Amino acid sequence: MIKFFKSLYFTQRVFVALFSIAAIFLFSYWFEFLYVTGWILAVLLIIFLLLDMVTLFKNKGITAERILPEKFSNSDENPVVLKLQNNYKFNVYCEVIDELPVQFQKRDFLKTFQIPARGNHTFEYLVRPLHRGEYIFGKLNIYASTQLKLVKKRKVFDEDQMVKVYPSFIQMKKLDFLAIDNKISQPGIKKIRRIGHTLEFEQIKEYVAGDDVRTINWKATAKQGNLMVNQFQDEKAQPVYSIIDTGRVMKMPFEGLSLLDYAINSALAFSNVALKKKDKVGLLSFSSKIEYLLAASSKFSQLNRVLKSLYNIKTGFRDSDYSLLYANVKKHINHRSLLMLYTNFEHISGLKRQLPFLKALAKKHVLVVIFFENTEVQKLIDTEAESIPANAHQTIAEQFSYDKIKMAKELQRNGIQTVLTKPEELSINTINKYLEIKARGLL
Repeated sequence: MIKFFKSLYFTQRVFVALFSIAAIFLFSYWFEFLYVTGWILAVLLIIFLLLDMVTLFKNKGITAERILPEKFSNSDENPVVLKLQNNYKFNVYCEVIDELPVQFQKRDFLKTFQIPARGNHTFEYLVRPLHRGEYIFGKLNIYASTQLKLVKKRKVFDEDQMVKVYPSFIQMKKLDFLAIDNKISQPGIKKIRRIGHTLEFEQIKEYVAGDDVRTINWKATAKQGNLMVNQFQDEKAQPVYSIIDTGRVMKMPFEGLSLLDYAINSALAFSNVALKKKDKVGLLSFSSKIEYLLAASSKFSQLNRVLKSLYNIKTGFRDSDYSLLYANVKKHINHRSLLMLYTNFEHISGLKRQLPFLKALAKKHVLVVIFFENTEVQKLIDTEAESIPANAHQTIAEQFSYDKIKMAKELQRNGIQTVLTKPEELSINTINKYLEIKARGLL
């Protein structure tokens, strides 16, 4: 009986009808003929209510299921599928209220539709998580009513379903496709600057139209009587590390996503491409201490290790210790490697404090410092100033923007490769820099 009352809800029609009947009884004080009319309407309302209740509660009614993917991709649109089955012999009207995880801060989810007799209905909605971690879905509430729409029967399904949000593997797959496509140089999608070729010899083959004439092997040509060329391939099995600064400078948010999460998404996509190029991939994260150190490997399972390590990386509000980073790189990374350092500098003074350690790293390894343009500052610069205070703010913003360019040039002057990028373009620009370094044979 308690279960029955918990699942029983009256619709707005019932309360409108009760109010109308009460009004009729009120006016029957002056117009006596309304008194009988009020009672007739009250009896009819009770009969229809009982009929509606019996119709709705005589069988199991609606069944529903929430289908979640195995994992969500951070910062991407992820599908959630709801399937409903109507076990009644008549059409029903349904209201669906899905209790989304607290991280989405959405409390107005409501879908309404009609399901035909013995029919089913499937629909999909998208969610975009902005933080890694565990997301718990609450109750899937289904409210069914007949065409009378006097009573609703509530049923609850799939309570406390949990799904983990991982770094953006959707972006990883997308960039994996772009990296192996021969048409990746399309404007606006991806630019690869191939300055030369590496010196790892693969084979001698017969010349075909389009081959680089500079690679003609004259000795083999003289022996064969046909033009023969040397064929080269990208050097393989080179150690490549993604180094992620998890200090307070990476807490800054853009478009709802922190710089740390942008860096994590990029590191995953970049690691995938590097593994496709047969290089060894490793990972290191640090702030005031070394948090994760994953030795470089080219094994197929390495990408899964990288993904699990990136899932657990978190940022705090402490300053990052670059001297500690240098000491650990020197101790644990013995071979010349490509170090992709994700960090951020907002002031030249901040860069100059860390520059001695960056220069020390660059002496033994190929160091690429990846830091971010402040897109909010750029928006301020692009906005037309309409007052003297706004003009002053714009001048300061231009100085900040200019300082970023100065920092990039200062790093390059000291033999350090740089990537200064907008957060949303981080992954593409990082992979571009990696492919450029491979093409130039710098590692």
